[in-house]
Amino acid sequence: MKILTIFLFIVAVLTVRAQNPIIRDQFTADPTARVFNNKVYLYPSHDIVPPEGQRQDWFCMEDYHVFSSENLTDWTDHGVIVSQDKVPWVRPNSYSMWAPDCVERNGKYYFYFPSTPTEGRGFGVGVAVADSPEGPFIPEPEPIKGINGIDPCVLLASDGNAYIFWGPGRCARLKSNMKELADDTPKEMVKWGEHEFEMMGVNCLKGLPNRQAEGPFAFEYNGNYYLTYPYVRENTEVLGYAMSKHPMGPYEFKGLIMAEHQNGCWTNHHSIVNYKGQWYLFYHHNALSPRDDKRRSVQIEKLFFNADGTIREVKPTLRGVGINKATEKIEIDRYSAASQEVTTALTDTVSTFRGHQAMLPRKGAWLRYGDVDFSPLTDAYLVVCVKADDNTEFYVREKTVKGKVIAKVKLTVKSETTFPGMSTPFRRDQSNQWLTLTVPLEYQPKGVTDLVITSEGAVGFCIDWLQFKNRPRYFTPVTNAALPTQPDEQGFIRRWRLMEPIAVDVRSNVIFTDSWLRAKFADELARLPQQKKAKWYALDSENYNVKLFRFAEKYGRQTYGSFFWCETVIDCPEEIRDIRLAAGSNGASMWWLNDEAVLLLEGDRRMVEDDGMSHRLTLKKGRNVLRCAVINGPGLSDLCVRFLDGKGTPVTDYKIMLPSK
Repeated sequence: MKILTIFLFIVAVLTVRAQNPIIRDQFTADPTARVFNNKVYLYPSHDIVPPEGQRQDWFCMEDYHVFSSENLTDWTDHGVIVSQDKVPWVRPNSYSMWAPDCVERNGKYYFYFPSTPTEGRGFGVGVAVADSPEGPFIPEPEPIKGINGIDPCVLLASDGNAYIFWGPGRCARLKSNMKELADDTPKEMVKWGEHEFEMMGVNCLKGLPNRQAEGPFAFEYNGNYYLTYPYVRENTEVLGYAMSKHPMGPYEFKGLIMAEHQNGCWTNHHSIVNYKGQWYLFYHHNALSPRDDKRRSVQIEKLFFNADGTIREVKPTLRGVGINKATEKIEIDRYSAASQEVTTALTDTVSTFRGHQAMLPRKGAWLRYGDVDFSPLTDAYLVVCVKADDNTEFYVREKTVKGKVIAKVKLTVKSETTFPGMSTPFRRDQSNQWLTLTVPLEYQPKGVTDLVITSEGAVGFCIDWLQFKNRPRYFTPVTNAALPTQPDEQGFIRRWRLMEPIAVDVRSNVIFTDSWLRAKFADELARLPQQKKAKWYALDSENYNVKLFRFAEKYGRQTYGSFFWCETVIDCPEEIRDIRLAAGSNGASMWWLNDEAVLLLEGDRRMVEDDGMSHRLTLKKGRNVLRCAVINGPGLSDLCVRFLDGKGTPVTDYKIMLPSK
């Protein structure tokens, strides 16, 4: 009787993108990557912290997850597919669900995994079958007969056969049902210490460097078969490989794919896959548990072949592979290259999944992060998370240490100096150490390019991540000034010619009295003809309330303590009598129609529609010039205006033009 097992699938999209390690919400090891349906599916083992009663200094795995990605940057966790307590032949408390594999044949997906059986000694290798690479997988009630070992890998060879590799490089052909060894599988007697026992299959690593070899991964490329595997060269594992013209050998050793991990991590385990024309090496490292090499995490690097088919040695990187969109949170501490003095460390040595930080200790230190796509940006600013103190200064540059400056950060933490043009300069996290800064851009790159962080100040700092964010669109530039527009359905005027803001020394809006404002506005009006070099912008507002603060943030930088000039033209087909100008503004404002002052909004105002009402007015036939001046100190600035008839109905039967320059 076949036992059916149903697993609960919880799908989660991870937020970590394009940096090593690629999975940051759990430990993952022994990664097998496969391409199914134009996606990369990742089948790793799942390291966990040993529960009470289990050996605390050893590997501990109780289940398997499957992950998928279309770009190697965004990984979706499809949840648990096989668990030790749901497989009939596995001891339910064995915690030995080691390195797996998955292949597709004839529309079925076969998931191969090792574990400790309920009866007997050693390891068995089981099979679970599904109709989808994401599952649900149904385990067979018994392991594959004849296999005693770990780390299965299945090669679907071009000769039409399926070959299974396991343990220290043993290999046998599978039957067409993918669940049994072929009847002609060879056997040999193997001596282990004082004991001798029968082993199935062929020893493909015989005569090759194979000290403590395990985790074989076989693949085919350009008429060659590659058998790749971890083995101990000195004290910890390297990834080596051999080549043959036949799946079962004999194999000739060629060299290393990856040398020992520099921090002494005992194991490495891997797979190699071609995705969209590029070869990739998936492997594991203990980057998120540097003092515990039994809790590992999956990483990826590009892999390349030489002209003779041999493999170039791969160097581990922090950056990994893939392209980041600039609008994603970029773990800049996982850099592509850095100056010699730059170091990295875990942000939190207890909660290791919080990731890493990079330390730039002095002026002149730098780090470079490759392949960031700026095409999603329209009108952006920068958010960056740093641990910094007074006199911290650093630049975000394009491509090189002397590259074009994208953003400048000059931080005075104690005085909490605001950044020009930004309403929220920074906020602290709960530890009161990390600052999340909001920074305007000096320059916005295009396409895919590299980011470089350069330390420019007298003191060092730590950086965690950065992200570029698009502002909401508040304005649209007028591309055809000759083409008029109309007021919106509520009669509000949205097309304006705005002059870049003028700095004024206003620290409190309590000074906005009638007499002070009239004198100030008269003075600025007299100076208006002299503003020949000032920049003017022809814009359509996306909102009925024209957000002057956002205009200043984008075009002028003088966001607080600002004076704004605003102009537009009302073009009437006929004379319109007995109407009133109804306006609101954040900050004080004054309004002129055809050079006549018609309304003053004094005091510390908040923007409310129809907050002030003029006396009765007449819009003459033809062109009428409407001008507004807004002044504000520490607050945001905006305005709204429309014309109302005697019944309070919005007037809309006119066109809106732009004033001549």
